[in-house]
Amino acid sequence: MGTLYLVRHGQASFGADDYDVLSPLGHRQSVRLGEYFKSKGLAFDAALTGTLNRQVQTFSGICEGLGAAALPHTRWPGLNEYDSAAMIGAIHPGPLARPDTPELYRDYFRLLKEGLAQWMAGVVSPRGMPSYPEFALAIAQALDHVRTLQNGRVLLVSSGGPIATAVGQVLGTRPETTIELNLRIRNTSVTEFAFTPKRHMLVTYNTLPHLDAAEHASWVTYA
Repeated sequence: MGTLYLVRHGQASFGADDYDVLSPLGHRQSVRLGEYFKSKGLAFDAALTGTLNRQVQTFSGICEGLGAAALPHTRWPGLNEYDSAAMIGAIHPGPLARPDTPELYRDYFRLLKEGLAQWMAGVVSPRGMPSYPEFALAIAQALDHVRTLQNGRVLLVSSGGPIATAVGQVLGTRPETTIELNLRIRNTSVTEFAFTPKRHMLVTYNTLPHLDAAEHASWVTYA
C-alpha cells in the first residue's frame, strides 16, 4: 500500500495584479512543510505538480526545507487550478472591485461559490476553461497515474480545486460538498490518501502539522 500526500500551494498574491506568485509568507510556509517532512524522516519516491507558478514555487520551497534541491518530479497540467476570474466573470459581467476590504472579500467568495456551482452543473462555460467533467477527468487521470506507482510515498502539489475534486471523487460527495471542501482548504495543508493499484482511501484532510506550534499561528492562511 502506498501513501499520497496532496499539498495545496502556499499563500499566493491574492488581490495583486499577478495572483500566481507566492507571497513571502507562502514561501516560508512551503519551506516549513519541507522541514516538517524531513523531521519525520519522510522521503518521496515520486512527485507531481501542476504547472502554475505558485504550485511549482511551493514544490521548490518544500524541496528547500527537505534539503533535496533536485527532487525529481513530473509537471502535470491536469493538476492546475480553475480560473477564478473566468468563473466569476461567467456569472458577473463587468469589472469586479479589488477585494481589499472584508465586505468585498466576502462578495468575491460568494460569487466564486455561485460560479463554481453553475460550472459544475453545466449551466455556464467560463471563458478559456474546460467543462467541469473534463476538469474532473484530468484529476482522475492523475490519481490513476499515482496508483500505477505501487508502494511508496508520492508528493502531489496542486491547488484547492483539484484537491477538493480528488477528495470528492474518493468519497463520492455531491457537488455542493466538493465546493465547501474547496473553500476550506488552507495554504500548504496536507491531505493524505492511502492507495492500492485499485483505489485511493482518504486518511487525513486539510491538516497543518507543520504549523501546529504557537509561533506559527499567524502563518495559517486560506488564499
